[in-house]
Amino acid sequence: MTTESPVTESPITEPVKSGTLKIAVATKDGISINEHFGHAKKFWIYSLSPGKCELLEQRDVENYCGGPTDSQSAMQMILATIKDCYAVFTAKIGDGPKEKLQKIDVIPVSFYAYEALEESLLDYMKNL
Repeated sequence: MTTESPVTESPITEPVKSGTLKIAVATKDGISINEHFGHAKKFWIYSLSPGKCELLEQRDVENYCGGPTDSQSAMQMILATIKDCYAVFTAKIGDGPKEKLQKIDVIPVSFYAYEALEESLLDYMKNL
């Protein structure tokens, strides 16, 4: 892991101190945070509260990143699919998608790239 703080990417000025958060995760296997935002074909949705991480569902999407022919409609679908989440965890995310997520108040988090999924979510919650 790097030495940066996992919550510095947050555009929200008052972090949630308690309660339950809904988090989207781009993962290929449900074990680690190992999928690029634009390559994700589904997002795993977790309920996250202090000390507890629970998988709620998997939401299918059309992957966005296709090089010069990136699909704007796919991006809009992804944004609509995860707009109810507090944050989205990814292995990597471009500046354009990051800005679009921030505009809908979803925090893009890539600090935990390739780390264990549930442990990363619990660490993130602990550091809010």
